[in-house]
Amino acid sequence: MTMPELNLSAEASRVSVWRPQTYAAPELPLVTTADAAPILPGIDLWDNWPLTHEDGSTVVHDGRQYWFMLSAPCFPDPGQRHDAARIRLVSKGADGWRDHGNALPDNAGPGSREWAGSAVLHDDGRSVTLFFTAAGRLGEAHSFEQRLFAVNGELGPDGPGGWGTPVEIVQADGRRYVIAREAEGKPGLIKAFRDPAWFRDPATGKSHLLFTGSAAWSDDDFNGLIGIATPAADGSWVLGDPLIEAVGVNNELERPHVIVRDGLYYLFWSTQRRTFAPGWPAGPNGLYGAVANRIEGPWTPVNGSGLVAANPAQEPTQCYSWWTTGEGEVWSFIDHWGMQGRSFDDHPELLRGQFGGTPSPTFRLHFAGDQVSIAG
Repeated sequence: MTMPELNLSAEASRVSVWRPQTYAAPELPLVTTADAAPILPGIDLWDNWPLTHEDGSTVVHDGRQYWFMLSAPCFPDPGQRHDAARIRLVSKGADGWRDHGNALPDNAGPGSREWAGSAVLHDDGRSVTLFFTAAGRLGEAHSFEQRLFAVNGELGPDGPGGWGTPVEIVQADGRRYVIAREAEGKPGLIKAFRDPAWFRDPATGKSHLLFTGSAAWSDDDFNGLIGIATPAADGSWVLGDPLIEAVGVNNELERPHVIVRDGLYYLFWSTQRRTFAPGWPAGPNGLYGAVANRIEGPWTPVNGSGLVAANPAQEPTQCYSWWTTGEGEVWSFIDHWGMQGRSFDDHPELLRGQFGGTPSPTFRLHFAGDQVSIAG
């Protein structure tokens, strides 16, 4: 494999740099009316992640998979959902989807909103940890502050529950990682410290958290990166150097997560055309990835550019927030689909009418070294 250029600055001595110039990957099929039928009518669902075993495989408990999804009521403008986001627990079995309500009790979380994370069933077969992003602070003025929390629970007959008190697990250092606490911001441009994704390294047995961050050593408006934290001997989480940075290229490398195939580590993230820096070749809304021989890297963008799967050119916003399971199945949610080239300025009714707010059709990946493709 060809290794990427490395940034050898004092602040980021081992960061693999993402500088894509061109993009080529298969386009996903067009979303249909049947695809966009909501699984929970009256509720918008978006970022989703499964309850997994420590080895990354998806838990099947009494014939059901348990999924955590960000949720909100169906506002006239779906963009308002981010200011009311709660984590919802749903399950899928032979009888289809089942709603289990909000995952965490009301007013139990530390934030004014709950944003994306991950969930693991530990090897004792009973203990569950939910990692999530607390956005803002409960009872305080609205902000885009982001903090990483974990809460412990148990797997019962109706899935994970019995949650304890959420605990903040690690904080941005202001040197490598921006302390994300803006009072105001525009979509795609706010700074990040969110999306904790748990991963156990099969080579070492160590656990890690990957997360979406922003480079504190750069004042560029587009300074996205993927960070990592690892427990110390006393169990406390300690920040490590970022894994990948896109300073001057892209502001958001969202929902990073790792799976292992044939001894190689595959790191995936999502990004959007609008978060690429002006003047830089902008890629499509899609699933991106990199590969390495170990979790620390260095990381090589898969397929040359990092692009794995893209929304179709005629419907560039139809899906978003892709998550690859341990089985290589890719999930996402339906965003604004069926736009047919129309704009919100000319058709404001499409804000609500063409927003999916429900899980997308899934697809599987084929892995071959530094090439990752949609499985036929």
